[in-house]
Amino acid sequence: MQRYIIFHLVCLIWLAAAGADPTDTRYTFAQCEGSAMPYPAPEQPTATPDSLTPIFVNHIGRHGARFQSSQQVVVPVLKALNEADSAKALSDAGRKLLTLTKFIAETSRNRWGALDSLGMAEQRGIASRMFRTFGPLFIGSKVNAISSYSPRCVMSMYEFTHQLDRLNNNVEIFTSAGRQNSPLVRFFDLDPEYTQWLRNGDWRQAYDMQFSTAMPSAPARKLFKADYGAALSNEQAQELTYHIFHLLQGLSAMGLPSRMQDFFTLDEANAAWSCTNLRHYLQRTLTTISQTPAELAAPMLVDLIEQADLAADGKQPYCAVLRFGHAETLMPLLSLMRLKGCYYLTNYFDTTALHWRDFAIVPMAANLQIILFRTKAGKVYARFDLNEQPVALFPDSPDIYIPWQDAREYLLRCVPLHLRP
Repeated sequence: MQRYIIFHLVCLIWLAAAGADPTDTRYTFAQCEGSAMPYPAPEQPTATPDSLTPIFVNHIGRHGARFQSSQQVVVPVLKALNEADSAKALSDAGRKLLTLTKFIAETSRNRWGALDSLGMAEQRGIASRMFRTFGPLFIGSKVNAISSYSPRCVMSMYEFTHQLDRLNNNVEIFTSAGRQNSPLVRFFDLDPEYTQWLRNGDWRQAYDMQFSTAMPSAPARKLFKADYGAALSNEQAQELTYHIFHLLQGLSAMGLPSRMQDFFTLDEANAAWSCTNLRHYLQRTLTTISQTPAELAAPMLVDLIEQADLAADGKQPYCAVLRFGHAETLMPLLSLMRLKGCYYLTNYFDTTALHWRDFAIVPMAANLQIILFRTKAGKVYARFDLNEQPVALFPDSPDIYIPWQDAREYLLRCVPLHLRP
């Protein structure tokens, strides 16, 4: 460990001397929308080898694109801009943002957090590609779907299952929505100690350090005339920048044109995104600070294993089991599974943005599909698709088709010992 720390410090010193920031990123404005980025639908479904016949689909997905989740971000932006407008201190950029923020507030009125038409289309698209790829699996079969009590999750489930029915009404679909499903799809709400930790846990020190050093203040100051903007403290400007950035991140998900580039340079957007990304990482995944966020997802992982076991043993009554939750459902689960790109351990949290990226893991309508296949000889294989793209399960192997028993053994080792079936 000491050698690693010394090596890391030497690299930082060398890069600093060379004028390069080792944690610098150059993601696009679209990628800087982070977890609010609309779903990046694949151009073509993954082809299945002729030697494998699909027998079951295990699906866990996030709700689709939505309106702004609440007024929490809109209110402070409107307050700051209205006060400056009353003082006749808004710049041209500030007046543009005030008009835009009022439009967002009006458009979202009585629809805060609701699934929008884009989110509905995302779910129908995923369902359509699932049917095109595994169509015969659904003929004369049964599908079981559950969702959290959140209306956007319920509607995501209905859009998805309705599309399956439109494509083939010779399928029986059973749906369930409500708090009875929370242990699987809203486990992050059930532990009071975790809820308290989210408010003021030991993750905050790392986050506050990143925020104070990385969150830009210039985007906020540019909204005001020079004297008014200069009167803001650095902390005030950074906090306002955070709210503005969060507001702009959600525009594309509402089906509106992105306006981030109107108020942020690409460097500023990357810096602001690195803070929102780090917060997701620290609060919702397995880190060197805490294993709790990931371990809360253990019941979901156990359910995925048990449903797949039934299919492998020929005892599964459903051809597909579908679950609809949240980004906070998927981030812990995927890190618990140590899935490539979704799991990163470090003590150098300023490097997180290079290795763990929320836009690649949990965009709107993000999903994990575990597809089981049977060979003619009767052997069962599994493929793991993240956002409909196959990913290798084992860290030391590029194979995407894995004997189910090997995958099962690996996944069970990810489950905390006291929760293993």
